[in-house]
Amino acid sequence: MEIVVKAAWLVLAGVHAAPAAVAFRPHLVERLYGAAADGAVGPLLVHRGALFLAVLAAAFFAAFDPPSRRVAAAVVAISVVGFLAVYARAGLPPGPLRTIAGVDAAALLPLALVTFAAWRG
Repeated sequence: MEIVVKAAWLVLAGVHAAPAAVAFRPHLVERLYGAAADGAVGPLLVHRGALFLAVLAAAFFAAFDPPSRRVAAAVVAISVVGFLAVYARAGLPPGPLRTIAGVDAAALLPLALVTFAAWRG
């Protein structure tokens, strides 16, 4: 079971890799979000990339450090469920955000697995 849990944590880290890359490659803002990197929200989205780097780090660390898993599960859940709630509240808009929502929806399964494993002990 531990190998499955580790793999699920690494999947969750991977889900956050592309948005985290924006912190280092701001031009990805246009591809990922459909917004201009040098526009009004560009700096905010680059900062969002830095925050996703923190989520990625928490998930990666949790894959190899079981005591950190409860906190990491909360951090990843806030990221994934939080975005899905915001997206739904915005009326499920088409475009790049729909792709992000699809990836986050797919991440719910490994998130449920790691959360259950972290809190069952």
